[in-house]
Amino acid sequence: MTIRTATEADHDLLRELWEEFEAELNPEPYLRETWDEAWEELSITVRDGAALIAEEDGRALGFVFCVLGDRGRRTAHITDIYVRPEARRRGIGRALLADLVDPARDAGLEHVSLEVLFRSADARRLYERLGFAPIDMFMVAPLDAFADRVGSEERPESYGSLHVQTDDEAGVERAVTQFMPRVGGTDWTEVTSARNGWVTVTDELCDRDRSAQRRLGTELSERLGVPVIALALEEDAVVRFLLFDRGRMVDEYLSVPSYYGDLSKADELALSANATLVARLTGADPAQVRAVARTASTPSELPPARELLEQIADVMNLEARIDR
Repeated sequence: MTIRTATEADHDLLRELWEEFEAELNPEPYLRETWDEAWEELSITVRDGAALIAEEDGRALGFVFCVLGDRGRRTAHITDIYVRPEARRRGIGRALLADLVDPARDAGLEHVSLEVLFRSADARRLYERLGFAPIDMFMVAPLDAFADRVGSEERPESYGSLHVQTDDEAGVERAVTQFMPRVGGTDWTEVTSARNGWVTVTDELCDRDRSAQRRLGTELSERLGVPVIALALEEDAVVRFLLFDRGRMVDEYLSVPSYYGDLSKADELALSANATLVARLTGADPAQVRAVARTASTPSELPPARELLEQIADVMNLEARIDR
């Protein structure tokens, strides 16, 4: 395998590789560009930056394009890197990147930069191993949703449900009726017949006040002597669940631990799901709990919150009751 400098004479070859790259990347429609649009920038990089092609036996295997600090930033900025699928896991991508070191140093640069999609987990892990660290974030919002929210200071509503491991629906209803007035005023409460051995409680005050849901979960678990699971969709952005056993909260999960503010690493880890405990209380498969109840630094790194809540509830064999 050899790496050589690309020239404008490689236009057709680069187009072939770039179109493969674009098809695999499959960007959102609003991020797509044509080859002609891309070539306007890439041809400048071929002329003034670093553009390399990896080849073997006369066949092109991949490319890398790097802007050398001459367009708005003083870094060697990697704009595009691609290796054909059949040539991956052979160190070709790393070799292409390694050949950028000398051009970057010759240009008097001290940093290398790039952009990577959140969903490209394998690429992100590679870049982290090579010393890259995130310093900013490109975020996108649908214009209509943005317009609705930017014009209002109200935060999106939250919804939750409590699931009590019992068939005694009447006992749950009595406990809720006796306890809720001590928690605070509520417009409505609904106790739903047992499903898969769990009675479900939804309540207006618990929707808007997470502490009320927490207090009611503790009370139901202590009074009835059974496990209770509290599920919550908060601000249509994050998912939380609480596990209660014999009147004690024994586990808490938040899909984005730092959503409400910065936390220490220990506190972030404390908000990860305890798959073993979830399995013991609900009968869920621990491997499935670990696969579904993941945490991330931003909501965009996870499935949409409503979808994530439904996945978590399904793993626990519960019914997420968040439709109001």
